[in-house]
Amino acid sequence: MTEQKDADLPEEMVDRREKLERLRAAGIDPYSRGFKPTHTTVEARALLGEGDRTTEEVALAGRMMVKRLHGGSAFADLQDGAGRIQLFAGRDILGPAAFELFADLDPGDVIGVKGPMFRTRRGEPTVEVHSLQLLTKALRPLPEKWHGLKDIEIRYRQRYVDLIANPEVREVFRTRTRIITGLRTLLDERRFVEVETPVLQEVPGGGHARPFLTHHNSLDRDLYLRIALELHLKRLLVGGFERVYEVGRVFRNEGLSPRHNPEFTMLECYEAYADYDDVMKLVEDLMVASAKSAGRPLATAYQGEEVDLTPPYRRARMADLVLEHTGKQAVGNELNDLFEEHVEAKLRQPTFVIDYPIEISPLARPRADDPRFVERFELIILGREYANAFTELTDPVDQRARFEGQAAKRAAGDVEAHPMDEDFLRAVEYGLPPCGGLGVGIDRLVMLLTDQPSIRDVILFPVMKPEA
Repeated sequence: MTEQKDADLPEEMVDRREKLERLRAAGIDPYSRGFKPTHTTVEARALLGEGDRTTEEVALAGRMMVKRLHGGSAFADLQDGAGRIQLFAGRDILGPAAFELFADLDPGDVIGVKGPMFRTRRGEPTVEVHSLQLLTKALRPLPEKWHGLKDIEIRYRQRYVDLIANPEVREVFRTRTRIITGLRTLLDERRFVEVETPVLQEVPGGGHARPFLTHHNSLDRDLYLRIALELHLKRLLVGGFERVYEVGRVFRNEGLSPRHNPEFTMLECYEAYADYDDVMKLVEDLMVASAKSAGRPLATAYQGEEVDLTPPYRRARMADLVLEHTGKQAVGNELNDLFEEHVEAKLRQPTFVIDYPIEISPLARPRADDPRFVERFELIILGREYANAFTELTDPVDQRARFEGQAAKRAAGDVEAHPMDEDFLRAVEYGLPPCGGLGVGIDRLVMLLTDQPSIRDVILFPVMKPEA
């Protein structure tokens, strides 16, 4: 370390670097390996049970969080991925050199310890440290008041610190994984095949959104990050897969808000010989499975507001809802505008809003009894969209006409209008079986089932504005 570099660092970071050099000078590797834990902190507590006996030796590894020195002895808290446990180190047990190493540790250092479990006079399960290995010397201290880190900017920008400081945050992301696993399990049980489709696409289709543009240097052509999974999944139905799904990242070049992140996760699935009534039942089953995976009752609450996810959910036509709330009859884009402005936020309990205007649904099948509307629904809960689904349009002539209409809007300046996709049209011309399709926003679903106020609370590394 040069004096100039040290002069630019906070005192505590300088102190940690000096410790690092002392360790190396003493022949101690501050970034060692070869330590194998035998138990987690939770397993070690269970091994001790409720008695006062001393157990056999356990080996634990994790981050030292708190240290308390008492002359020739010391206590510390060790945190691993499962939880925390108390450590006790005594000079007479460890020996002078190892005890001095223990005493010189800093909060944040990663260590491995071995020793038996016992219970202190206060009843605290504790590891009596018989041997110690420094695994990683932390050169940067945890932020001030790390044990109650609340600064939103730090939490989102430095998620690694957030996860250290707030165990409840780790649990949110474990729950997220359980929810996705639960969705996959249900679909797998129903013989859906999980697939992967391209993230880089020539035509960014399947939704109304502005895409991110990139350039492929070798091919010297522009490509787009996908805005949806839909069109490639439908191609697979043309190819003979009858039930497919994908859990994948999609990208939309839009602003940031508590409900929007430019990179987010979608579940999309498509089933041959199904329609939007079948998909509504599937959505209800997926919501029940998700709540179960999250450990939440169906009658639950989000940010203090009661919501009941118990099926069946209310079904209501968009036109009827607009008439009910505004007294107006409308069609097309005007109907959708009235719905979004006056109705959507008022739908608090789970509601399937069905039969959308054809003008805003270029991939959905028209209703046979009124072709101004399509067989489409969105699931609205607490004023937010959680799922979007259609009876899919399978008529290639109609699909081409819809795409041409969208292309005209795009040429007129609507950057979110659906682009022309000749390869998709070619696939549909080979014969797309009648089918129903579904898209579910995973991030919003996790927000609901973990009671988190912002989408950034359920995305490990959300997009952030530049630091000032």
